[in-house]
Amino acid sequence: MSNNLYLVAIDGSEWGYRAVDMAVNLAKQTQARLKILTVVDWSYLQQPMILEGGSLPILDKEVEENNITARILTPIVEKYKSNDVELSTELIWGNPCDEINQQVQELNATMLFVGRHGSSRVVDILLGGVANKLAHMVNIPLVLVP
Repeated sequence: MSNNLYLVAIDGSEWGYRAVDMAVNLAKQTQARLKILTVVDWSYLQQPMILEGGSLPILDKEVEENNITARILTPIVEKYKSNDVELSTELIWGNPCDEINQQVQELNATMLFVGRHGSSRVVDILLGGVANKLAHMVNIPLVLVP
């Protein structure tokens, strides 16, 4: 096993899953370790939403974390568990760009994989997209997966 660690940032989009596929294939070839990371911006989930009948939903952070883990991270672990790649996952709360960049630095990742589009193309267009921001932030090779 090499000392290389590839970090894959995913958001549940098809582009994120393609980034995982590409990272797994390269990790097999280079004997690198792989960490799959999803970052949830809790402030986005806290935006007021009025339900039918005029009530506000109560969002439970632990419930949301369990749902996101079950929907995004667990299926990835199941899919790749027999691929001879050391794979770990983590869900982090915060600003996606800041948290991903911090993980790159703290883990001494050697390469970052991200899907070129996120789960919301409208947000990508309006805000410039996480992938675009990361391209200007991280100091390691960044693979943008179409």
